[in-house]
Amino acid sequence: MALIIKPDLEHARPWREVFLETLPEQECREWDRPGDPEAIEYAFVWAPPSGALKTFPNLKCIFSIGAGVDHLLKDPDLPDGVPIVRMVEPELTQGMTEYVTMHVLRFHREGPALEAQQRDRVWNELIVPTAPSRRVGFLGFGVLAQDSARVLNALGFDLACWSRTAKTVDGVQSFRGADGLDPFLARTEILVCLLPLTPETDGILNAGLFAKLPRGAWLINAGRGGHQIEEDILDALESGQLSGATLDVFRSEPLPKESPFWAHPRVTVTPHIASVTQQKSAVEQVAANIRRIEAGEAPLNTVDRVLGY
Repeated sequence: MALIIKPDLEHARPWREVFLETLPEQECREWDRPGDPEAIEYAFVWAPPSGALKTFPNLKCIFSIGAGVDHLLKDPDLPDGVPIVRMVEPELTQGMTEYVTMHVLRFHREGPALEAQQRDRVWNELIVPTAPSRRVGFLGFGVLAQDSARVLNALGFDLACWSRTAKTVDGVQSFRGADGLDPFLARTEILVCLLPLTPETDGILNAGLFAKLPRGAWLINAGRGGHQIEEDILDALESGQLSGATLDVFRSEPLPKESPFWAHPRVTVTPHIASVTQQKSAVEQVAANIRRIEAGEAPLNTVDRVLGY
């Protein structure tokens, strides 16, 4: 029985050491040293090459290193019938909550405008409303978004969410489905995208959607680069339909040096670090699921391949 690991960065050895400490009964192999493929029963991976997982005939479960699983589901040769588990771990959630809260507050308190005033040596008192008068909306309302909403709710923000199915969370107005999208957008001044990337959500952040937001809204995308039509973001900023954007993800990563986002005065670029899987807490979640499987139980946080999350 062996586990094979393929981290998203060149950090395989530290991951392996954490697995050996947390799950000593499990042999842990690095991606470039797989050994006998028939011995591999578990895979802990990020963006493996297409067809690679199919070479392990006895695979019992595939664990995604990140919260998203689009990097796995795009593989046309992904083994059928093998459970896929998305990463749900407390520090990943904490990191996203910190990121979303920071950028919501920055837009809410006119941080970019104040920074511009400082550069221009302008003393102009910008008066902003307090949180109860600011309407924040979440596109997608899974584990990460719900925890971010918990903190923003404690600060008093007027919150709403839009998702495939209705949600019931104290302090958050829920909109659902195609009929709920337009009224959700109409009431949202700061839009936070934390959707999974599926065929239905690919390109959802586009000119048509931006036009339904109040003029001068702000955008925070910490979901996936595939959600955004980047030319439409630039056009919405130019027209004033969007006042600003914080983008952690892009269709091409690393973001090309020639991208206009780098120097845009109303765009904050972060290098896909809104929330990063933490080794110790992530391995603890994987170890717990492996032990569940070995005990004959179903793993937690499995993915619906049809829905894409």
